[in-house]
Amino acid sequence: MKTLDRHLGRTVLTSMLAVLLVVVSLNSLFGFIAELRGMQAHYQVPQVLCYMLLTLPRHIYTIIPVTALIGCLVGLGRLAGAGELVAMRAAGVSLLRISWAVMKPGLLLVVLGLVLGELVVPDAEQVAVTYRKTARSDNGVYTGEGLWHREGNDFMYFNAVRPDGILRGVSIFRFDDSDQLYESLFAEQAAQQGDHWILENVRISRWRDDTVEATRLPSTLWHTRLDPALLKVAQVRPDSLSVHGLFTYIRYLDSQGLDAAPYRLAFYKGLLQPLAIFSLLLIGVSFIVGPLRTAPVGQRLFVGIITGMVFMIAQDLLAPFSLVLGFSPLMAVAAPVCCCFLLGGILLRRAG
Repeated sequence: MKTLDRHLGRTVLTSMLAVLLVVVSLNSLFGFIAELRGMQAHYQVPQVLCYMLLTLPRHIYTIIPVTALIGCLVGLGRLAGAGELVAMRAAGVSLLRISWAVMKPGLLLVVLGLVLGELVVPDAEQVAVTYRKTARSDNGVYTGEGLWHREGNDFMYFNAVRPDGILRGVSIFRFDDSDQLYESLFAEQAAQQGDHWILENVRISRWRDDTVEATRLPSTLWHTRLDPALLKVAQVRPDSLSVHGLFTYIRYLDSQGLDAAPYRLAFYKGLLQPLAIFSLLLIGVSFIVGPLRTAPVGQRLFVGIITGMVFMIAQDLLAPFSLVLGFSPLMAVAAPVCCCFLLGGILLRRAG
């Protein structure tokens, strides 16, 4: 039985890796072509290539569940086409045993997803965002692609957050309890020192009745709860953050009374990705031993791609619905996973 498990696992894993290579290559090619449209004076083909390399871990992480499904269909399809699955069933190998043998290479994809999602993607994406902004700007000060943040009645805008935690182009707008702007501040740069920040080359404007008082300072202290780690989280897309980073940032947003729904969705999606992989693998096994047992390779690929797309679209559609209708983000992410487990179980039971 161990030899059989190794044979099944090796065949499915080889197919998964081949599918992963093909899908990542196509995804990167399309992304590269799309990124070329945003080229500027200092953002040319070499810079685009560097940016695409930095975002490659995110592309791999995103397509792992669909890769698991298509790779499972291709690998088991090869065995079914050669009559090996029929021979296994005739020898008394149960569908449960075959399913477990297929789940083992799925564990490797789960580990790959955890490593990428928790250790690689967040840092690579933060570097990629900063690099792209730097390359697309002429003087290192970024315009139009910055980051908004709120702390109490203070609204802040940062042109960029460098990887070392230094803020460039800091604008602070302070409002009173009646929502009236009474002070605005701009600093070329801000750096954290201990429990406070140092603002450099500061211009302050204060509103007094019908007059505006303007002040310039070479530097000044800035007391805030702002954490560079939180800012790095905020400037990256929610689906590119680690589960731990999302959890920390959600707690911070809740403490500030801010909307954390998009980050909750990304948190649950990352948390349930291992279950999503296993649910799609179960679908793949049930298709091969059931409806697609005698189907040609092209049909299996087509069904796998369509099923994977339906799964991803279902999660992407339920996510905004949960924000609009107010039901739990966990339900929006878990519903497609549960449906896959249910459908896979029903098909396997019928095939058995």
